[in-house]
Amino acid sequence: MSMLVTDKPRAHHSLLTAQRSPLAVECRGVTKQFGVGDATVMALRGVDAEVRLGELTLLVGPSGCGKTTLISVIAGLLDPTAGEVEVLGEDLTALRGRRLVEFRGRNIGFVFQQYNLLPALTAAENAAVPLLIAGWPRPKAVGEAKDVLARLGLADRANSLPNQLSGGQQQRVAIARALVHDPRLLVCDEPTAALDAQSGQTVMGLIRRAVVRPDRAVIVVTHDPRVYKFGDRMVLMNDGRVERVTTPAEYEHE
Repeated sequence: MSMLVTDKPRAHHSLLTAQRSPLAVECRGVTKQFGVGDATVMALRGVDAEVRLGELTLLVGPSGCGKTTLISVIAGLLDPTAGEVEVLGEDLTALRGRRLVEFRGRNIGFVFQQYNLLPALTAAENAAVPLLIAGWPRPKAVGEAKDVLARLGLADRANSLPNQLSGGQQQRVAIARALVHDPRLLVCDEPTAALDAQSGQTVMGLIRRAVVRPDRAVIVVTHDPRVYKFGDRMVLMNDGRVERVTTPAEYEHE
């Protein structure tokens, strides 16, 4: 998966797109404004971006440059102020209300920087939440969640409460919750920020093995250079814009 920013004319842009892998995401002229008047903050400033299926893209840049805002727009959690966002062939900016919620529930998984686990629920129950929201019977939803937890190495902790788990284990539960409905697009906001080096490597390896397939895409916002090796593409942002696209190997040799 990669994001590509271009100032080329649209016709040339379309030709380039046609020659590449199928797209998971395309953003065209996306802006996001918060506040009004003197309090206005432009978080995104006309972002053109493409995300390819079958790849893991790292989104990097200084704090406050718009990374989390961009992935929130792509995931349908925020509406852009202007521009177009197409996700998995669907015009996200045209979806509203229940249609947007249903599309997001079927197709998008989100791993937050904070685990956001419900303290009174077991690991399996936390991981099952998206299925329960979608109307699955509780036994079936929890059973499916246990299967996902097992694939992530937590079969023996499925009945544990969050306060009985390490930080790395809680993050795995959060990943299981994001994966349980088999999303085609996984969006991760600083998934290793609260983890030690070994746990961070483990979590990124799990994400890559579990999700990166020809019909899936992953976007990971990160400040952690230790996980760059897991990416296929690296998108560098600054001041609400994408400055350039490279690969982790090229970036590390600069």
